[in-house]
Amino acid sequence: MHDEHTHPHQHPDWQAHEHDAAHPHEHGGVNDYMKAVAEYRKTFATKQDVLDGTPDPAVREMILRMEQIGCDTAFDRFDKQKPQCSFGLAGVCCRFCNMGPCKITPKSPRGVCGADADLIVARNLLRSAASGAAQHGAHAREVILSLKFVAEGRLNLPILGAGRIREACHAFGIETRGQSVKRLAGKLADVLLADLSRPLPDDYQTIKALAPAERQAVWKKLDILPISAYHEVFEAFHRTGCGTDGDWKNILQQFLRCGLAFTFTGVVAANIATDALFGVGHRATSKVNVGALRKGYVNIAVHGHLPTLVSEIVRIGRTEEMIDLAKAHGAKGIQFYGICCSCLSAMYRYEGVIPLSNAIGAELVLGTGALDLWVADVQDVFPAIMDVARCFKTTVVTTSDSARLPGAEHYAYDHRHTNVEETESIAKKIVTRAIESFAARRDIPVFIPAYEVTAEVGFSAEYVKERFGSFAPLAAALKRGQVQGIVNMVGCTNPRVVYERAIVDVADELLRNNILIFTNGCASFPLLKLGYCSLEGRKRAGASLLAFLGEDLPPVWHMGECIDNTRASTIFGGVAQAAGVPIKDMPYAFASPEWANEKGLDASLGFRLFGIDSYHCVEPPVQGSTNVTNFLKRDTKETLGATMHVNVDPKALANEMVADILAARKRLGWA
Repeated sequence: MHDEHTHPHQHPDWQAHEHDAAHPHEHGGVNDYMKAVAEYRKTFATKQDVLDGTPDPAVREMILRMEQIGCDTAFDRFDKQKPQCSFGLAGVCCRFCNMGPCKITPKSPRGVCGADADLIVARNLLRSAASGAAQHGAHAREVILSLKFVAEGRLNLPILGAGRIREACHAFGIETRGQSVKRLAGKLADVLLADLSRPLPDDYQTIKALAPAERQAVWKKLDILPISAYHEVFEAFHRTGCGTDGDWKNILQQFLRCGLAFTFTGVVAANIATDALFGVGHRATSKVNVGALRKGYVNIAVHGHLPTLVSEIVRIGRTEEMIDLAKAHGAKGIQFYGICCSCLSAMYRYEGVIPLSNAIGAELVLGTGALDLWVADVQDVFPAIMDVARCFKTTVVTTSDSARLPGAEHYAYDHRHTNVEETESIAKKIVTRAIESFAARRDIPVFIPAYEVTAEVGFSAEYVKERFGSFAPLAAALKRGQVQGIVNMVGCTNPRVVYERAIVDVADELLRNNILIFTNGCASFPLLKLGYCSLEGRKRAGASLLAFLGEDLPPVWHMGECIDNTRASTIFGGVAQAAGVPIKDMPYAFASPEWANEKGLDASLGFRLFGIDSYHCVEPPVQGSTNVTNFLKRDTKETLGATMHVNVDPKALANEMVADILAARKRLGWA
């Protein structure tokens, strides 16, 4: 779809900015980027850096413990990979066809097909974005299908978010009068699935219904409105294939389309379906960190991103039948823990699911020897956990046809979901297997570092409106300067930087400067484990932020799993509307200091598409192209109103964020 005043082959405004380094091989640019990459590589952390600088003493103890028993961790493997490939770091390695692989050097400034650095870097960036859209899109597909299967009677789960369903149906223009909740759930699922997989060009209903009109106008002008998530991922791989799209600028236009598909299907639609089926949840207090592991119990860890089977495993594990069976095998009971997003989704919906670690620290948790069964579905489940599980006789179960681990037991929905009706029996098999594993592991030594805190979790747009009556009081606090700004801090963790240190350092600077923090996903774990999400964490806040928080609010509001970026963006939008200011002009920022995977690339792009700058301590692999680097870090300021900021020094990054927030306040005329 093209603007009626734009020629179909004319690029949007941002694409007109070509720079002298468009062809770096003609300007000595290859040597420049190789030097830059070499300098960047020097900043990468070592395992010893992590031991010296990790903010979590439990992490330090577990790394040393793993060293003593001879188990490698992600930190050992990262050191063994050094020096990391300069061409890969710069994004100038192309392996898409079988004429290569090709790399850009002074001797070979173009690949076999003629692709230069700009094109190769842009293609790699687009494929990463497409991968992230596919990963979150697969998450969305699973939970939307669960909602549809419940509506059809195939899946025997209660619908706990009836209000969320009616609210979403109203936004989508679905008539609700006289309609049962199940019927509405089915209609809502069909609309969300259409945006996921529509083959014919039409309106992307989730964008049309939920995106701000100002943003929709921007995206239409840039011609980046997606057709469907499947189509944009399909098209991304099509145009980056051998001998197809040779225009780096056109490649980056598709990059933006993938960002919108990721945001509105992989994040927004997944959040709608999750809240519709499992409820929004509620504010709660949770134990956090490995010190909360309990000896003598059947200990089950859930790991991954898909909530349907997890909800049944937790429910079945709390039945009298299963608890009695556990006690008959010598256990005191059954306890649930979580790694990555599964536990973050569950902990404020089902009391007592204790978060332990993000994906990078998963091996450290297994190294305690305290877990009897590890149940994993998709994404951020590293193959190395099997090596540690074997050391401690921990049973590992996989539950998705998309994600298998050699040596793990597999109890899964099949590829066509023909066995979805067996959800309860699959969950029962898994819990029973955990009890059997407990009985077989009594000779396993257990080492649990004594570090445990409590955290306040379960913040949402609904909670904010309930707590304050509307978004207006938070908007007023921003206007008068009691709260200087709001930052959504999310994303992965990454061994390139000292594990979890960058997140904590950024958070300290923001809070000291009276900036409120929202968090979810893997980046939230250090904030959970180190007390930032507790009431005691208020001591880290500046005086005016502390006054705003009162006696019952922590300085960091935990909003759940990675798709719960929707909760942050909903609050951002509601507060901006109450303030009478476009989102792009508000004193907001997005931070993923330690981002690592493709989803992290898309998440930051999603917020930039809304006009909110993103801030990071990890460089994207684009240094081989000045044009692509400028696109991310400069050129989209004019078109989207936001750019990407990178500084490997977390405190310097935080100070830049504070300065930009204060500049936004000055432009608004706020104190």
